[in-house]
Amino acid sequence: MTPDELTRLRPQLVEFTEQMLQGAVRRSDQRTKGQLYVRGLLTDGARKSMQPMAARLGVDHQGLQQFISSSTWDYEAVRRNVARWAVDVVDPAAYVVDDTGFPKDGVASPCVARQYSGTLGKTGNCQIGVSVQMVTDTASLAANWRLFCPASWDDTTVTDAAKAAAVRVRRADAGIPEQVRHREKWRLALDAIDQMISDWGLPELPVVADSGYGDCTAFRLELAERGLSYIVEVEGTASAHPHDATPRLPAGGRGRAAYPDKPTNLRALAIAAGQQALRTITWRTGTKPTASNPSAAMRSRFLALRVRPANRDIPRTVAGTLPEQWLIVEWPAGANEPTKYWLSNMDTRTPLKTLVRLAKIRWRVEHDYRELKTGLGIDHFEGRSYTGWHRHVTLAVLAQAFCTLLRLDPKAAAPA
Repeated sequence: MTPDELTRLRPQLVEFTEQMLQGAVRRSDQRTKGQLYVRGLLTDGARKSMQPMAARLGVDHQGLQQFISSSTWDYEAVRRNVARWAVDVVDPAAYVVDDTGFPKDGVASPCVARQYSGTLGKTGNCQIGVSVQMVTDTASLAANWRLFCPASWDDTTVTDAAKAAAVRVRRADAGIPEQVRHREKWRLALDAIDQMISDWGLPELPVVADSGYGDCTAFRLELAERGLSYIVEVEGTASAHPHDATPRLPAGGRGRAAYPDKPTNLRALAIAAGQQALRTITWRTGTKPTASNPSAAMRSRFLALRVRPANRDIPRTVAGTLPEQWLIVEWPAGANEPTKYWLSNMDTRTPLKTLVRLAKIRWRVEHDYRELKTGLGIDHFEGRSYTGWHRHVTLAVLAQAFCTLLRLDPKAAAPA
């Protein structure tokens, strides 16, 4: 936003940040610094690290640095406040799990390592943040975050004593808490969801994810164990039986029941169903009308089948039966075969249009990441502390929430 826009919106911004920081940042002077930091993130500028922000705000950067690095306040309580606000204002339809890279030049930033990043499209020196977004088709918020700790930052995974000691020094320098250890990204996503529902009192909503998470059987099983619905993208090569496959006892009636035929895969099941099973579904209205599509309708061809995913990690009943799920398939006109596949444990009565709308709703993640990085500088933090990273990310989310508030207010001239 321009300085003039922020001057006009300042009373609204002060009121909103005060509400979001209440109870988490106890001292009023610290809440003033928090409001100043958020204003810095919102102000137009190429870099949103502390010194450039302070220069644009006309303040000493040391005050901002002290607020982020060494003052006492609870960033998780701020996230809780913002997430509870989003329940009422955004009215989310789902939680979307994803992760994004924070490219870095040096080796001192907490949890930085050479690792694959979808943001970079390759292996590079970066941090990885795992996020849980609260989304609808019209609004969203990157509500909760975890910083992925690579094995190279966890001394308990290092067998060489000298190298383990060096890792402990790095952890101490970055202020990484003892309980923060190397955990798979899907486990971090579950931790964040558990916190949102169990600790913050947020509603249980369907969980949506791409194949980076959906292909992990353990992730799907853990969601189901929690009683959560999900719709996750998977590869078409995943093994499955058709829904009407039935286990049989071995000859003689002794032993464990098993399916008589080997499982096929999701691609084969979809192709066997044939294009006659496809339905054209419009799941939302886009933003780029054309002469052939003046309403900018987002539509494609889909089918939904009941299938039984099959691998050694999926528990079977006493009778040897594998659980039944939805397979949702996108097969665009003109394509020789399906292009995308999703699995879902949602109710058998769920309409295809609902399944498609939720499967496609993760487009909001790209919107959020673009706004947070391009507009709000979530990946511009140059500090070297674990707590500082989380505080900067949290205040960037608060800034995003303020932008969302303006967009949902028909009287406001909101940012794009």
